[in-house]
Amino acid sequence: MPRRGVLRPRYTAEQIRRKVAAIARRVDRAYAGSEVLLVGVLKGSLFFLADLARELTVPVAIDFVRMSSYGGKTSPAGKTRLTKDIETDAAGKDVLVIEEIVDTGRTVAALRRHFERKRVRTVRFCALVDKRTRREADVAVEFTGFRARTGFLVGYGMDYAEAGRELRQIYELEGP
Repeated sequence: MPRRGVLRPRYTAEQIRRKVAAIARRVDRAYAGSEVLLVGVLKGSLFFLADLARELTVPVAIDFVRMSSYGGKTSPAGKTRLTKDIETDAAGKDVLVIEEIVDTGRTVAALRRHFERKRVRTVRFCALVDKRTRREADVAVEFTGFRARTGFLVGYGMDYAEAGRELRQIYELEGP
């Protein structure tokens, strides 16, 4: 749990469970008849990716990338960089990149370019939380759960300086 600030509940574990199941149904329809390479963006997507993968009926493979942009702050740093690439050969595959939250869109833009260079068949994005009001890059997130307008969110993979990821609900952190 974060050492400073107050946690205000935003989305309950049950709301998250229902939203993940609804997203899985949309993903199943979109990828019917295909195998999908789920690519989780570490570390935050871990819980969402695991729950989503268990809800899917289409066959999946799983791999991970790691991007760096936040550090220990509540606002994004100026640059986004890939610090771990997938180990799977993605050429010709349908790739679904899984994010716990899309905020400025810079990570999505960078990853879209990255996977297009790998000559994937398709690359789409899925985020449990979409904060469109903070977009700095014009990006599409094809599968979204909750739409948040404001607040720094923690829990269910989202963190503040590496704290709070393990929380089963999503909270708004006030006063970090």
